[in-house]
Amino acid sequence: MIVPFVDLKRQYLSIKPEINNAIESVIEDTAFVRGKYVTDFENAYAEKYGVNHCISVANGTDAIYITLKALGIGLGDEVITVANSWISTSETITQAGAKVVFVDIEPDYFTIDVSKIEEKITSKTKAIILVHLYGQPAEIDTIKDICDKHSFYLIEDCAQAHFASYKNQKVGTFGIAGTFSFYPGKNLGAYGDAGAIITNNGELADKMRMFANHGSLKKHKHQIEGINSRMDGLQAAILSVKLPYIDEWNEKRYHNALLYNELLSDVEEITVPKIRPNATHIFHVYSIRTNKRDKLQTYLEGNGISTAIHYPVALPFMQAYKYLGHHSEDFPVAYQYQNEILSLPMYPELSTTSVYYVVDKIKEFFKQ
Repeated sequence: MIVPFVDLKRQYLSIKPEINNAIESVIEDTAFVRGKYVTDFENAYAEKYGVNHCISVANGTDAIYITLKALGIGLGDEVITVANSWISTSETITQAGAKVVFVDIEPDYFTIDVSKIEEKITSKTKAIILVHLYGQPAEIDTIKDICDKHSFYLIEDCAQAHFASYKNQKVGTFGIAGTFSFYPGKNLGAYGDAGAIITNNGELADKMRMFANHGSLKKHKHQIEGINSRMDGLQAAILSVKLPYIDEWNEKRYHNALLYNELLSDVEEITVPKIRPNATHIFHVYSIRTNKRDKLQTYLEGNGISTAIHYPVALPFMQAYKYLGHHSEDFPVAYQYQNEILSLPMYPELSTTSVYYVVDKIKEFFKQ
């Protein structure tokens, strides 16, 4: 049996007529950059999230960078973020001119360890970028309290957590802004790069729109120097088709994760992912831990099962951040987990038969 890590074609086939009609409409209207399809998606996304503003941008990385720039964060400032994430979270801090300050992850949930945030705060700290990693909400109420106490900005990186929630409140709505990626493999994915920012702050929303559109809210009226980060009409139309399905797709991911957890519960060599109390985990990634990770991955690949590692090198230990002089003991959990984490196939269309096959092969490996 062949089990891909993700199967985007199966999702396309399930809504093929709607997707094809949407693409054809954009081409017929030649609405390729911004335009009504982008506006319609922005309005629909804001409405589903219950916020005042959705600012569409070219990708999820730009979403974070634009947020930092609009908040005036730059040279001389420090921004705290988590040690285990995709580099977009941290590189945008540096690109904005600020210094990135890493915090280790908590052992159970892969997200930032709130008990270690206060020790990283200095007089230069201006914001915390919180990452809801793998679809798991971080301990956001505690982090928000820290931000409120010190008058920091709270920015939520929701690239892997579309419509996840914590204590019945959607992630992305706790802080000053929430940023999203619609990269094709995300729970809500476009057919190319795309991203968005949500906020209830109207003044901030205008700054973001301006900065993302060459510093202009109206053509040829450039109030500042900005960048070119605009969602195209094709991606917006595709996302508008997919948006009504996202809750159903997230629910299917969740049930697949529960099935994995149940079937793997008796494998002592594996630690399955935990779900934070009072949280809705949407399982963008289903990541187990084992100290035989590399051999297990090779064995699964040999049996037609595709896997991935999120992430093989934690951010502080990358060559890009060698200048910060970090050592393994600075982030012991992230350092340990980078050698243990393995992401198994996870997508809404993943069949029960496929889940059983993956688990059978995992058990077969550990019996050898």
